[in-house]
Parts: sequence; structure tokens; C-alpha cells
Amino acid sequence: MIFNTTHKNNDAKATIDDLLGAPYSFFQSLKMGGTGSKRMIIEKVGHGFAKYMNKVSDINYGNIELRQKGIIVHINKGLETFSWAIPYYQLHTYRTSGFSIHAQGNFVRFKYNKLFNENKKFIEKLVNFKIENDKQYQLY
Repeated sequence: MIFNTTHKNNDAKATIDDLLGAPYSFFQSLKMGGTGSKRMIIEKVGHGFAKYMNKVSDINYGNIELRQKGIIVHINKGLETFSWAIPYYQLHTYRTSGFSIHAQGNFVRFKYNKLFNENKKFIEKLVNFKIENDKQYQLY
């Protein structure tokens, strides 16, 4: 699900909190070493997200926020912000020529450059959260 979160939207906040859990508290975030990535350059998106990208040659930026049951990918288009809520059970990540996040039939690929390198520890944390979440659904 993608929401326009440029302005305060109580319906979107309630839906995201219900789907992914409440945001981490300030102290939990400090203990974890942060729950949000720095901004990264979006290289490519799926057809469903083309309308959320800048039409001109502006650079598209995005960042990722960790939640207890999933992640939120924030996409900036000019002065607008769109938030894509992804539960861990729908999340798939790939690292090819960049880092891509796939879910719900769409994807966002982040460019592999200096900005991405600053987020390596965060990406490792994200993958570890995904692995830990998947363990509760394994059959033994």
C-alpha cells in the first residue's frame, strides 16, 4: 500500500500502524543504532510507481524506515512524500547492480553509489530483521 504522507494523514497513520506496528520509541531507536536509513538515490521503479517519480530529469530520493512487522519506503517527489508500507512476509530484497526492494508486484531499486555505501550497516540490519521475522513462520 502506498500513501501520500506529505501532510498529516491520520487514516494512513492508523493503517500503517495496524499493518506494520507502531514506530519504535526514541530509546528503542537509540538502542538499535537507528531505525531509519539516510537518503538514497532511486534508480528505477516498477510500472505501478512511475506516477510517483519526477517527470523531468530531477533526481528521485528515497529512504527506509524499520518497523516491528515491516518497513516503510519513503519516496520523495518534489515537495511531496509517498510512503510504501511493506510487511516483512511480503518483502524481498535483491542486490545486483543496486539494492532493490520487491513486494506487492512492485519494486524500487536504489542506485549503488556513495549514498548507498553510507547505508550498508542499515541494509544489513534490515536483512537481519527480515530473517528473524521469517523464523517464526518456519515449520520444523
